[in-house]
Amino acid sequence: MNSSSRSVVYWLLIGCGLIYLMLIVGAITRLTHSGLSMTDWSPTGSLPPLNEAAWQVEFGKYQQSPEYQIMNSHFTISEFKSIYWWEYIHRFIGRFIGLVFFIGFFYFLIKKKLDKKLILRCIILMALGALQGLIGWWMVKSGLSKNPAVSHYRLAVHLMNAFIVFGVTFWFALELIYTSSKSVHVNFSIKKWKNILYLFLVVLVLQIVYGAFVAGLKAGLAFPTWPKMGEQWIPNEINAYDSFFDNFIDKNKAGIQFIHRYIAYIVILFVASLFLWAKQLEIKGALLKGIQLLLILTGFQFLLGVLTLIYHVPVSLGVLHQTGAFCMFATTLYMIFHSNRLRQNT
Repeated sequence: MNSSSRSVVYWLLIGCGLIYLMLIVGAITRLTHSGLSMTDWSPTGSLPPLNEAAWQVEFGKYQQSPEYQIMNSHFTISEFKSIYWWEYIHRFIGRFIGLVFFIGFFYFLIKKKLDKKLILRCIILMALGALQGLIGWWMVKSGLSKNPAVSHYRLAVHLMNAFIVFGVTFWFALELIYTSSKSVHVNFSIKKWKNILYLFLVVLVLQIVYGAFVAGLKAGLAFPTWPKMGEQWIPNEINAYDSFFDNFIDKNKAGIQFIHRYIAYIVILFVASLFLWAKQLEIKGALLKGIQLLLILTGFQFLLGVLTLIYHVPVSLGVLHQTGAFCMFATTLYMIFHSNRLRQNT
């Protein structure tokens, strides 16, 4: 990393940190059932209620929502405040991230620290951030209809776009950090190694998507047992509906939890195989550290998944489990980045 790009790298890494914070608060918001407490949305946001009269207005809006009328009609204004604040903080952080990127972009543009390529990349980043805000409201809106629950599809889109925004920001930062580093020459097939890593990324993303499905449908509560689902490895309930789509994508909580569980086993076997293969290939340096970290993270993530399940998804474990997925995703991108710097010995 050269001195001229150091401040830009710090700016991008601060953005990564804020996106991570956003994911944590988003997980808390979901697990505390706070996401539907604010029934309107504005791109610029608004001040929170500052007096009792303002709180009564917000509470009145919530009382008109299906969630209050069907599920939370017993709520006092004090209970409403506890869920309102999590949703407000979640939205505030999102807008603050936009402000950090917007102000930083124009500051570095004026200081001439961004070349044409980086200017275009920053515009893409800000567009993705704006899209995330729109997706967030699109998701919340699905729970303000007759059924007071957000669509698990929209939840998955919202989560994955957050991962994409982080991944793109992180990748741009890595390119600036390692701009002057030398390539690493190796004797094994780089193409084969990279293809396996890309395949793992696809499996990991699929697992994260199914994690969002499980969260959106509260499918983790269907079978809070491990290693079996109830008394069976493959419970009859996974075929409760007539079609594959209904059983494993759309409706069946047991089926969706089943898929999430068994992709977890695939992820473990995949990472263990990658680690053993890396040792066989005598991989060293940053790439070796990446695969070692990924192996540790995968073990912790699996343990967190089991504990989250058997303890009926407490907020603390649910948040840690989402954090684990985030860290695995970041580590996989780090490994792919360094794999792209490998060069074949001739």
